[in-house]
Amino acid sequence: MNERQQQSLMMQAGLRITDQRLALSALLFADEQPRHVTAEEVYDEAKQQGVRMSLATVYNTLHRFTAAGLLREVQVDPGRVWFDTNVSEHHHMYDEDTGQLTDIPAGSLGSVTLPKLKANKQVNRIDLVIRIGTRN
Repeated sequence: MNERQQQSLMMQAGLRITDQRLALSALLFADEQPRHVTAEEVYDEAKQQGVRMSLATVYNTLHRFTAAGLLREVQVDPGRVWFDTNVSEHHHMYDEDTGQLTDIPAGSLGSVTLPKLKANKQVNRIDLVIRIGTRN
């Protein structure tokens, strides 16, 4: 994705265009392949590319991208959050041994029976993370 496309993406999402946001969007969306990244990984990539910004700026930008619908937040552990560039409906498999997060297509798990909802409630999204690991 080139800089003009990145700017268009941010404008469509209602985000103000800043140098930091452009730099991070270039890292996240450059090859247009889905990615699962932590803020720390993005921060390290930015440093390797010579982009100077604080870890707090990275966190703030990733949260703004999430709120604008450009990223999806996946919380696997209470202290660890991934940001997913694939914002379509899908689920995840988390390998506890390797720390790898993998997409699972939304329709591949079969049907889900939900409890009856109150009349004024609806299902907005289902976030499912399947954890795998070595047998003990």
